[in-house]
Amino acid sequence: MASQVRDRTMDGQTCLVTGATSGIGEVTARELARRGARVLIVGRAPERCAATLDRIRGETPAAAAESMIADLSSQAGVRQLAEQVRARCQRLDVLLNNAGGMFLTRRESVDGIEMTLALNHLSYFLLTHLLLPLITSSAPARIVNVASDAHKGASIHFDDLQSRASYSGWRAYQQSKLANILFTYELARRLDGTGVTVNTMHPGFVRTGFFREMEGWKGWLIRRCADLVAIAPEQGARTLIYLASSPEVAGLTGRYFVKEKPVASSAASQDQALAQRLWRVSEELTGMPAPATT
Repeated sequence: MASQVRDRTMDGQTCLVTGATSGIGEVTARELARRGARVLIVGRAPERCAATLDRIRGETPAAAAESMIADLSSQAGVRQLAEQVRARCQRLDVLLNNAGGMFLTRRESVDGIEMTLALNHLSYFLLTHLLLPLITSSAPARIVNVASDAHKGASIHFDDLQSRASYSGWRAYQQSKLANILFTYELARRLDGTGVTVNTMHPGFVRTGFFREMEGWKGWLIRRCADLVAIAPEQGARTLIYLASSPEVAGLTGRYFVKEKPVASSAASQDQALAQRLWRVSEELTGMPAPATT
């Protein structure tokens, strides 16, 4: 049934949501559109983007929703997306980095980078950097990076960052989620005083399409467990929507949120020297120097 009431709290704002064709990304895009925002949904498959737009417009017929096609595991794809956003938008009030995956067997992106690192961390790093001038010119603005409690107990393995010597899908995923939080905190420090806030969050164990590409019996088992115990995407998206839209967090930056509350992340994620080292390595892997903020 189409929504009859929109709460207009985000009228005039433009939001970009990656990984928006299913799960918490789609729910978030739908709710931001319902609040009056212009929402750009990013997905890899044109048919899934079209279906998502149909569902959003079916619930909110007047929704200002558009789709953009990009393979975010490809650095050329990220660059093309950023170019399209800059050409299409005069402002960007909210960037939600949500696209990600977990891969049970090691694979590499078209750039020759281990896929988990390429998609889950470097796409955040590169896309944010490329859009940062647009975001800062739109301040007050917000950047939200989806992470996970899976970061707890993880380390950044600089001696084998791309898991060439030894691969575990879970460890690679944990490392990428730790990288998301390190990136968030370091970017928040670098953007201090610009009017742009940067926060990160844990959505919970969500029943979503995240696991659909997992292969073999392990993939089947994970999907089965998700069906039994995972929360609905609507629940998982609550904190993401809150960070994107709530006036309560307008001035908060450099924080990790769970269930709409700021909580402490792991000690490793708060290591500033580690964050700076990861930043330098990320620059090298993307060919992208740090953004000037002063």
